[in-house]
Amino acid sequence: MLQVSDLNVHYGQVQALRDVSLEVSEGSITGVVGSNCAGKSSLLNAVMGLLHPSGGTILFEEREITSLPIHLRVTQGIVLVPENRHLFESLSVFGNLESGAFKTKDRDEIKKGLEEVYSMFPILKERRKQLAGSLSGGEQQMLAIGRGLMSKPRLLMLDEPSNGLAPAFVEKIFETVKTVNDAGVAVLLVEQNVSKSLEIADKAFVMENGSIVLQGTGQELLNNERVKRAYLGL
Repeated sequence: MLQVSDLNVHYGQVQALRDVSLEVSEGSITGVVGSNCAGKSSLLNAVMGLLHPSGGTILFEEREITSLPIHLRVTQGIVLVPENRHLFESLSVFGNLESGAFKTKDRDEIKKGLEEVYSMFPILKERRKQLAGSLSGGEQQMLAIGRGLMSKPRLLMLDEPSNGLAPAFVEKIFETVKTVNDAGVAVLLVEQNVSKSLEIADKAFVMENGSIVLQGTGQELLNNERVKRAYLGL
């Protein structure tokens, strides 16, 4: 579904990504793990079109999108739920969700999407009239994911969805990732919670200093001695 080849990204003179190559298969969960400043978010932002690569190519469903504008990537079925969520805090929960359906004009389709999100996150239905800025961190993350799902993605990219959340919400977020994937949506998951990510990932990549240094199935990397020492404290 997604093929990234020899991708390079610079912030001025600083190189954030170095010849990064990876693939995301249709219907899979692909994890990208690593420490802070490893290049994980830069990878997602480049795929979304928020960063312009200085080299390499990005293909989505065999179509090159390396230079495609962001809004056209969304219409192709790529959606990013960014780190720190970036909700419209002065809008209601309903207003935020509705904004995610901007490419859909059919009100029945929007209503159907809302019911699907409310079914996944009942708390959002209870608080649909509440301002997004007044929600807890975990509820805001649910809303950010729900807003992304309103765009009917084929590939949902999640940037640190469990960051800063209480343990109960962390469990809920990873359960949600599985539920979304079971519904047929491919997921590209960037996370510092290495163990949780690798447990649910079909395939995973470890990034260090802007490069991919390890790859394999989630289970293979969970059992990898380098991963255990560096990221799992074992």
